[in-house]
Amino acid sequence: MIKEVQDLKATLEGGSKYGSGPATLSIFAGAGGDDAEDFVRILFDMYQNFANNHNYSLTVLNTTPNELNGYRNISCLIEGKDVYKRLQFESGVHRLVRKSPFNSKNKRQTGFALVEVLPHLETTDFEMDESDLEITFTTSGGAGGQNVNKRETAVRIVHPTTGFSFFVSQERTQERNKELALSMMRAKLFTKHQEDEEKRAQGLTISDKVSIEWGNQIRSYVFDPYQLVKDHRTNTEVRQVDKVLGGEISELTEGLRNAE
Repeated sequence: MIKEVQDLKATLEGGSKYGSGPATLSIFAGAGGDDAEDFVRILFDMYQNFANNHNYSLTVLNTTPNELNGYRNISCLIEGKDVYKRLQFESGVHRLVRKSPFNSKNKRQTGFALVEVLPHLETTDFEMDESDLEITFTTSGGAGGQNVNKRETAVRIVHPTTGFSFFVSQERTQERNKELALSMMRAKLFTKHQEDEEKRAQGLTISDKVSIEWGNQIRSYVFDPYQLVKDHRTNTEVRQVDKVLGGEISELTEGLRNAE
């Protein structure tokens, strides 16, 4: 039984098969209003810097911006060697503490965001019946100008049983957007399957979706009254916040990767 759990954990965390490949990364705003949506922007900039530092290719798949230069959510595809291996432990709730630029009294505010990192799976890696999905096509903005807006190139895929939903709009063709959305859905269903199996093997109850709020954070980014980034899973602390936001996150995840 212990070996089964270990094998499931290795598969869930990428292993050699998925760890060496690309990953899709999505960030969702949680509790905290404007600060949470601005935090999504801050985290996305951090992962862009991470990709640049490693000469990875980053392609934005979909964005839902607000009117204050933040995002309600954003998704991207990051391609290169060992992307998923390097980013898998970013998945979870992240917490921001700072003096809010959106507060007229400049008070400290807390914002939360959920980061989700999924591996790239081939169609043969995990069986998924498209008849179980709701697939719709809509007009898309972004690169391509007016011609893109006139065609239904954007794709939304919903899995009614779980409620999982993916929307991809940035690519020029409907076929490519659908391919990417299906890949994300396959990886999400695969990850949920492995998580559920691991919990069953340990006799644990399968819980509902994690709330993006206080008490669930894996990492905190404190800008005021002191500067500190702390990963709560290993208690690793980095006081050079600018270094972390510049994409140098390996120090925060090194302990987790070594424990694999």
